[in-house]
Amino acid sequence: MKLTSLLVSATAAITLATGAFAEGTVGIAMPTKSSARWISDGNSMVKQFEAAGYSADLQYAEDDIPNQLAQIENMITTGVDVLVIAAIDGTTLSNALENAHFAGIKVIAYDRLIRDSAYVDYYATFDNFKVGVQQASSLVTGLKEGFGDAPYNVELFGGSPDDNNAYFFYNGAMSVLQPLIDDGSINIVSGQQGMDTVGTLRWDGAVAQARMDNLLSAHYTDKVLHGVLSPYDGLSIGILSSLKGVSYGSGDLKMPIVSGQDAEVPSVKSMLAGEQYSTVFKDTRELARVTVGMVRAVLEGGTPEINNTETYDNGVKVIPSYLLEPVSVDISNWEETLIGSGYYTEDQIK
Repeated sequence: MKLTSLLVSATAAITLATGAFAEGTVGIAMPTKSSARWISDGNSMVKQFEAAGYSADLQYAEDDIPNQLAQIENMITTGVDVLVIAAIDGTTLSNALENAHFAGIKVIAYDRLIRDSAYVDYYATFDNFKVGVQQASSLVTGLKEGFGDAPYNVELFGGSPDDNNAYFFYNGAMSVLQPLIDDGSINIVSGQQGMDTVGTLRWDGAVAQARMDNLLSAHYTDKVLHGVLSPYDGLSIGILSSLKGVSYGSGDLKMPIVSGQDAEVPSVKSMLAGEQYSTVFKDTRELARVTVGMVRAVLEGGTPEINNTETYDNGVKVIPSYLLEPVSVDISNWEETLIGSGYYTEDQIK
């Protein structure tokens, strides 16, 4: 009898340590499947939540705001224990999150800050200002490598104005570029600066391509473009298509230096082809791991691990956050970073 009791106690201890029999349902609201990055995020989270013993309800809204709202409200109605939300528009969820709060459901903002709500409990993301710094720094390095001494003709692209991260990316980049613009090393030929002017709604590559077409026809018929600040690989591919359409990258007309973000497969292949210059790698497996840890702590009545309590003010309060480190990737370190970490296989890239 005593032995049986000891075995039961030991089994219970192991269960608590491993979380194998953890209980709870996590509602995961993702913006779209049109970006490989969000598919990877969703898959990583489901895999890790299920391994920890939780049920996961993963839904994609295909960049449709009412659809995401309906999905979140349905998750609240069905009684999820925690919501993990990567918002399409971080300003549109206030009523739904109030409902979640009064239903006793904790809310974790995932990668994109949810604004204008007191009912966001935690935020898991990357150091988004640093992402912008890395993008601009690689752009400057590429300009020097590809075109020698300044001055350089550059154009700026921003992310979606309804995504809070886009401002951090842009501001981080401009912390590097603005001094060079001020001293004449970089010339923004179009004069277009500021997120209200250079933002790209919904991170749409076709919109970026059309804008690049317009910039080239309006400002570069007798000038050469040397570089483009692009905050996301999906925009970079559109920008590169526009550039190739007017013969950049062929003959004596060098391809401009184009930055990016998310290390998506088409952009990695583009780097290997000598087109896109760089990207920023954000390991979604690690972001999922941090988020799972937050959920576990919340459901067990603890306090999630955080490392930033100052940066992310959503307009109502500062959200306790965990920031992960991004990694700048170019032709010199792509294999070590992306293949060596197991994020991609060689067959996916080559």
